[in-house]
Amino acid sequence: MGSGMRVGRRLVIMAPVIAGVVALTESPALAAYYNTYSDIAGTPDTNGCTGAQGFAAGATYLYSIKNHNDELSVIYRVNKTTGDRVLMTNGTSGGVTNPWLGHGNDMTIVDIDGVHHLFVVTMKGSGSAQLVKLSYDGSTYYFAGSYEILLDGATAAPSGISRVTVSGTTITFMFKSGRTVYNGSLPLRANSGTINLTKAFELQVDGALVNGATVPDIGTFLNQGFYYDTPNKVLYNPLTKDNRSIVLVYRDVSPSTTGTAPAAGDLSFRVTSSVYKFFEIEGVGLSDGKLYFSTNRVNESTGAANDGVHVFKDYVAP
Repeated sequence: MGSGMRVGRRLVIMAPVIAGVVALTESPALAAYYNTYSDIAGTPDTNGCTGAQGFAAGATYLYSIKNHNDELSVIYRVNKTTGDRVLMTNGTSGGVTNPWLGHGNDMTIVDIDGVHHLFVVTMKGSGSAQLVKLSYDGSTYYFAGSYEILLDGATAAPSGISRVTVSGTTITFMFKSGRTVYNGSLPLRANSGTINLTKAFELQVDGALVNGATVPDIGTFLNQGFYYDTPNKVLYNPLTKDNRSIVLVYRDVSPSTTGTAPAAGDLSFRVTSSVYKFFEIEGVGLSDGKLYFSTNRVNESTGAANDGVHVFKDYVAP
């Protein structure tokens, strides 16, 4: 998670290695590795908001939160194809900033009765909302609800959220805190209430393979947001440290998974930046099979911020 201050960390993105398959043999495929990316648009500091935080990828637009000291936030909307960028307008109280999102470390998109919504984890403590619901229409958003999150009766402040399912009565989510994934749900149209978390599984990080090899200091990388691909039962987990970012992949996981989920040994992403002393992937999301992400970035030579939204080159999710 990025701090409210200007902090960035670099990501390492991996390029795919295509495995050759020999006819009539069962030679294992080589690891697919992606380490290159394309910039889609910058998300510059504005209105005192300098820390890139939560991210979500929609069908047409990418959404990126930037905040100031966990007290004030703005939301950028970027067309994923053209890169056209706008600061979204606060339709509830005017202007382009809002005071509701806290750290705003991760978010997920949920459509309810034909209306788009962003559910944002705030990472606030007891006495505050740990989850905030915004509705949005075009480039205008509105405060729509807030919720308390509990684990074993005590306030929990997860740093990651991803929608799992939406039915006629219920929204189910995965939440993440550190390496632990939890299940939680809400009535479909509830604008307040309590989410009681239940532990699902742990994510293997130590010993995970990145481009076929372990990363000796991966245990010291920071946890960020995450994304769960429900149809394919695949979870994408970004980790960052200084100028390096890694995305680990976990297959065949679901809300019923328990124990420790192993990181895939044959698919990984990394960006190691020589341009940015901090290259920090804040969040990831799939749209039309492509893996998009947002960053905190700080230029190595100038110290200037250059946050943005991006896409990994060549990767297409199955």
